Amino acid sequence: MSCLTVEENHIFNPKLGRKQLSMLSIRKISVIGQRYRHFNRYKKILNVVIKYGFGDLIDRLKIEQYFKIGLKIVPEEQLHQIQNLTTAERVRKILEELGPTFVKLAQILSTRPDLIPLEYIAEFTKLQDRVPVFPYEEVVKVIENETGRKPEELFDKFEPEPYAAASIGQVHRAVMSDGEEVAVKVQRPGIVKTIEIDLEIMLHLAGLAEQHIKELEQFRPSRIVAEFARTIEKEIDYNTEATHMEHFARMFINDPTVYVPRVYRELTTERMLTMEYVEGIKVSEIEALRQAGYNLKEIAGRGAVLIMKQIFEYGFFHADPHPGNVFILDNNVICYLDFGMMGRISLMEREQFAELLMRVVNREEKKAAEIFLELTDYDEEPDRNLLERDLADLIDRFLYLPLNEIDTGKLLHQLLHVVSKHGLSLKPHLYLMMKAMGTVEGIGRRLDADFEIGGHAGPFVKKIQLNRLNPKRIVGDMMDSGMELLHLLREIPAELRTLVKQVRDGRAKIQFEHRGLDHMIASHEKISNRIVFAIVLAALIIGSSLIIHSDIPPRLGGIPVIGLFGFLVAGLMGFWLLISILRSGRM
Repeated sequence: MSCLTVEENHIFNPKLGRKQLSMLSIRKISVIGQRYRHFNRYKKILNVVIKYGFGDLIDRLKIEQYFKIGLKIVPEEQLHQIQNLTTAERVRKILEELGPTFVKLAQILSTRPDLIPLEYIAEFTKLQDRVPVFPYEEVVKVIENETGRKPEELFDKFEPEPYAAASIGQVHRAVMSDGEEVAVKVQRPGIVKTIEIDLEIMLHLAGLAEQHIKELEQFRPSRIVAEFARTIEKEIDYNTEATHMEHFARMFINDPTVYVPRVYRELTTERMLTMEYVEGIKVSEIEALRQAGYNLKEIAGRGAVLIMKQIFEYGFFHADPHPGNVFILDNNVICYLDFGMMGRISLMEREQFAELLMRVVNREEKKAAEIFLELTDYDEEPDRNLLERDLADLIDRFLYLPLNEIDTGKLLHQLLHVVSKHGLSLKPHLYLMMKAMGTVEGIGRRLDADFEIGGHAGPFVKKIQLNRLNPKRIVGDMMDSGMELLHLLREIPAELRTLVKQVRDGRAKIQFEHRGLDHMIASHEKISNRIVFAIVLAALIIGSSLIIHSDIPPRLGGIPVIGLFGFLVAGLMGFWLLISILRSGRM
């Protein structure tokens, strides 16, 4: 087995890990070097990283500057097992073994192709919450801390055994005083503190990765940690999920084909969510639905229309409609559960996406490429001719297939490949939208072999295109543009006066920002430090030689002690410099 020993009394460098610290808004994440509470957790993380064959990564991160580390060679049998796994598979296993925070990180990253490569997204989507339930005594403490009352005081009946558990919390059935059955989601005790500690460690490791591993710079690890912190902060606040449910319910209040469980606001807090208990059949349980007499074809069609309405009419959609989150009720009614992950898409983006689909169908590659660029982010504009050619290849591959043979999952994967190839970054909410559509299509095909989502999307795309030509919409857009132009014209004279005054007073400044020089600057600093070190070493040797020749007392064996001590220090410094050069791998 590999082992890791760490000197507990060593202090971290407080400068590392500060980057983007202000963005991490779960309470106030402290600089990792100023606390010891993370020590055992840090040791466990490094052990798991080594276990799955990333010991070289720890060497490259130069963690020995912050810890004294002793590593044993990983056994050959374990190495052989690891070699049969891809890098992405090993990373997934690491995250899975490290528990709730890291599993949640993987689940969130699986929706962010703008942050990680596609092969990792494919692996991370396999991760599911596999966590033990926490005892009823802890449930009572959480509820009492949140409401000031025990479960038996709030409910006529409260089942001690949970019927569902996840990384953030677990769900218990209960009965209200009026006989209404409810589901009570209770947050896992200490999960916020656990997340804080893990985020501290992630942030520190991200800072080291950006400093020492050049090939990871393009993925901006610190940005990934910051985005994760921002996202998970929303998920650990159950008030946010309750708001999502209420918003979604208002959207479909007059739609009898959709049902949203009621939220009990008086029994909902940041760490406790009380909602109506819904009895239904999971949409993935095909045989159970068939035996109960449900119309599978109708359910598939309703699911497609439902996701299209969310996206194209309301711009607010359920971003995680996997089978476990969708129940079927009587009369083929669809009921969504778990509103922790929702997506939003603006009217302009909906219109651009609809136009992109129309251009693709009409084989207008040039125009499709222009719209495609508007829907993505990029640092440098790609070669438009190459992009048009790749989009044309994509169209040829999928457009001429019958609608019921088009695999939206494969289409999305190929589209993301085009995005990655040209250095583009698909906006996260657009990816969530496309992934949600792909998930609904997968469910629909399991329910109905002839199901095709394209036929259901067509009317919504045409409708949103026609709305752009509505006279009222055109007049409104022109008025908005005119008001913006008028506002700009009013601001220009004042802005010019301010600029002229700053120039006249000598307060105008031009600021230059250098990018991509951090690695070069770090190399120059290392070179300078070694040169200074060598000069001091040479001076010490020369000074010691002069002292020995001057025969200054005290003496040891006829040789001046001060000179001997100087040579000893010089020797140690020389070995230290040599070892440092050898470990860097650059002679």
